Amino acid sequence: MAKVTIRPNESQQQLFRRFRKAVSSAGTLSDVRRKRWFVSKSEERRIAKKKAIRRARRRQFENKGRKK
Repeated sequence: MAKVTIRPNESQQQLFRRFRKAVSSAGTLSDVRRKRWFVSKSEERRIAKKKAIRRARRRQFENKGRKK
């Protein structure tokens, strides 16, 4: 859980900005979004495999463009 304490002479906006940064660095929001729906282990593996294939294709395409 991200915690921030108010500093002397700190505005609400500055406090909120520090809080948002702490939450994003802790990964709280991404964790909540990921756990919103149940995804089985096999489904996770299938999605990861698709991502890896997409990444490999993207790298292959980038390398072809650089060799010119």
